[in-house]
Amino acid sequence: MSELEQQIERFLEELARRNVSPHTRKSYGSDLRQFLEYFTPPGGEPPAAGEFDALKIREWLADLYEQRLAAVSLRRKLAAVRMLFQFLVREGRVTVNPGRLVRTPKAPQTLPAVPTPEQTNGLIDGVASRQLERPHPARDRAIFEFLYGCGLRVSELVGLNLDDVDREERWIRVRGKGRKERQVPFGGKAAEALDLYLAERPVKPGERAVFLNHRGGRLTDRGVRGIVKLYAVALGGDSSLHPHSLRHAYATHLLSDGADLRAIQELLGHARLSTTQKYTQVSLTELLAVYDRAHPKA
Repeated sequence: MSELEQQIERFLEELARRNVSPHTRKSYGSDLRQFLEYFTPPGGEPPAAGEFDALKIREWLADLYEQRLAAVSLRRKLAAVRMLFQFLVREGRVTVNPGRLVRTPKAPQTLPAVPTPEQTNGLIDGVASRQLERPHPARDRAIFEFLYGCGLRVSELVGLNLDDVDREERWIRVRGKGRKERQVPFGGKAAEALDLYLAERPVKPGERAVFLNHRGGRLTDRGVRGIVKLYAVALGGDSSLHPHSLRHAYATHLLSDGADLRAIQELLGHARLSTTQKYTQVSLTELLAVYDRAHPKA
């Protein structure tokens, strides 16, 4: 194993010790192994970490650009390399972080696609009406009510444990990115759906998860995505809708109805207000569309 490969493995082990999410570790691991492969000549070894400079990293990014990778992918791959060299600087393996000398590729400013309140409520009402023959309809309804009613990330939803839910006060404890915890209220519809689901939830000794799969274990991110897509296609004919669409809808609809931006930031668990502010752009876009349709001078 080459020196650079050893250092990449040590870096990934450090991410695991810091409780970085498995999804992020998997993505960074894939990016850094591609980085390693690019600089490894046939039958030879890649350069040592100390031999890298900004020019080498720009050369690698240029190759990725020629492969027509999206800007967001380029940004993530560069972030992985920067974090690797930042780790090596702290460890005293290199003196400078060459990744910091490379300009971050600009990503196009795209607004999230957000279903309207009517579309969202129509979908959830369709789930509640049990139009589809499903093995666990009460669970499926509770999933939709909590994704939209609490604005949860899919990882936060599947991470909920029974002792995270205060059914009397209608609060849930949510573990967000970076293991940060926050409390989020839930409303009457979500409470009703949860009560119906918990009344029939299988009791499995030692299983703390709220949402279970057909085997009685914790439901996975992939499982929830499949459930949401199945209903979205069957009831609304929309294959583009995914769990994060309901989080976008939660924030946008709150903002449209006058909720304070900083309160929404707290509810969503955003570290920066600028992340939450993208929803103001969504609302403005909707307002302009209404103006264009309705104003006689538009």
